[in-house]
Amino acid sequence: MSNPQQLRYSKEHEWVSAAEDGVATVGITEYAANALGDVVYAQLPEVGDTVTAGEACGELESTKSVSDLYAPVSGEVTEANEDVVNDPSLVNSAPFEGGWLFKVRISEEPADLLSADEYADFSGN
Repeated sequence: MSNPQQLRYSKEHEWVSAAEDGVATVGITEYAANALGDVVYAQLPEVGDTVTAGEACGELESTKSVSDLYAPVSGEVTEANEDVVNDPSLVNSAPFEGGWLFKVRISEEPADLLSADEYADFSGN
């Protein structure tokens, strides 16, 4: 499993891209997608919602379980990935590409986000 070097990672297994014009993309890691199993439902935050780093902001349901989705950063949601809502399996098949979950205009980025190597050590992969 390879975690893209340009991303930052939370200990709740979400990733966040570098902000472009203040807006970053958020998803879950391949490790988390594999642990969840086949994702069959995604409830994502809506455009205009305010999310807070470390707090639940949505839900992913798989054939194995239901898991909260945590915001890795704080800010206002600018876009939800409707492709994932319509085809939740994208979370499993392309967690770092088409399976992204939402975009957020960052108001605060926690200092404890991990680099790819730190996340690999943390998650054991």
